[in-house]
Amino acid sequence: MGFRNKCPPKSCDTFVALPPATIDNLIIFGKNSDRPSDEVQEVIFFSAATYQPGDKVECTYLTIDQAEKTHAVVLSRPSWLWGAEMGSNEHGVCIGNEAVWGKEEQDTKEALLGMDLVRLGLERSETAEKAVDVLTNLLEKYGQGGNCMEDKVTFTYYNSFLIADRKEAWILETVGKYWAAEKVAEGVRNISNQLSITTKINKEHPDLRSYAKERGWWDGKTEFNFTAAYSYQDPSNELDSRYCTGLQLLNKHKGNIRIETMMEILRDKESGINMEGGFTTTGSMASILPMDTSLHCIHFLTATPYPERSVFKPFIFVQNMRQFLQTSSPSFGPDDPVKKTPRFQSKPDRRHVLYKKHEVAADYMGSKRTKGSKMLQGIKELEKKQLEIAEDVLQNGIPDTTKVVHIFPDCVAEEIAIYGV
Repeated sequence: MGFRNKCPPKSCDTFVALPPATIDNLIIFGKNSDRPSDEVQEVIFFSAATYQPGDKVECTYLTIDQAEKTHAVVLSRPSWLWGAEMGSNEHGVCIGNEAVWGKEEQDTKEALLGMDLVRLGLERSETAEKAVDVLTNLLEKYGQGGNCMEDKVTFTYYNSFLIADRKEAWILETVGKYWAAEKVAEGVRNISNQLSITTKINKEHPDLRSYAKERGWWDGKTEFNFTAAYSYQDPSNELDSRYCTGLQLLNKHKGNIRIETMMEILRDKESGINMEGGFTTTGSMASILPMDTSLHCIHFLTATPYPERSVFKPFIFVQNMRQFLQTSSPSFGPDDPVKKTPRFQSKPDRRHVLYKKHEVAADYMGSKRTKGSKMLQGIKELEKKQLEIAEDVLQNGIPDTTKVVHIFPDCVAEEIAIYGV
């Protein structure tokens, strides 16, 4: 059995805002990844690739059939696993996942993690709707399960996903092999650690309703409500949840939501969205997805915990990208304790260069000391400069891609220099 009954589900929030809630015909995506406080999150880039029939891909626990082609992706992920907490691909598809629990008991048998599904969806999908189909097909074929934490203690959960592209967004929520999906064409939507799809269902598992009826969760007569049928939580008791407060923050800015708004929401500590404690916001991401396909999507990722003391650094998909050495964790190959049986008998030092520098700087910035104040001011100015660059890209395009091909690692280098003050 998983950890659900011992630890209340409190981690991660994912958001999307679409016109008319946003300005300038943009779709804005954002996520905070809330994970164990000592877990390192890395930001990495993988180029598009092609494969031969019969090729396999080794995910965190399972080896599965590889696709004929994978798209270029940028990922923010816990450095011990294969998948990702959040990311985007070269087509402007963004995915973030959440831990959810339902009436169907978790299976500790190793299968695909929800985080594996995030990466697989990004690598194999040109649109958000295609990602829904990819994820549900993989769920049907391989299932979901296994320890979601780098620890001897088993922590398992099911997954919900918020998937966005330049046109629309989709919410996909799962309980075991059963799932429901909701299309979001306008306005705002968010997901947290509870099922949220009710009666508006645009796609579903073919046996979703019959299984609920068989288990006595639905009488087959009243209007089918996915959350009411499959959740063990009573939604009427969740009015003060992070899901509700997150939605309130989106609605507060409705009609004027921009990328800075999303960053502000991700940094909000009063709501609990910016988390600190046993579970901490270990990485954050915010993306601009222009509905005008002639414009570039722009993704901002921190690669560090504590978003209020971190820099949202821009990334743009262009040709001739290089790997991010300073936000990539060390690799341990076959000697990695994750790959050995029994798993998780030890924890290697997975800190990347930026993480180490930020770890020291974050303590200074959290204090009232002069040095910390100077660092905090420095990273605020650096982020402001990156936002100005992003605005220029949206207004004027990218006549010369060499100007932005290394924008993310260059910003990382500037951030590290600030921490050396």
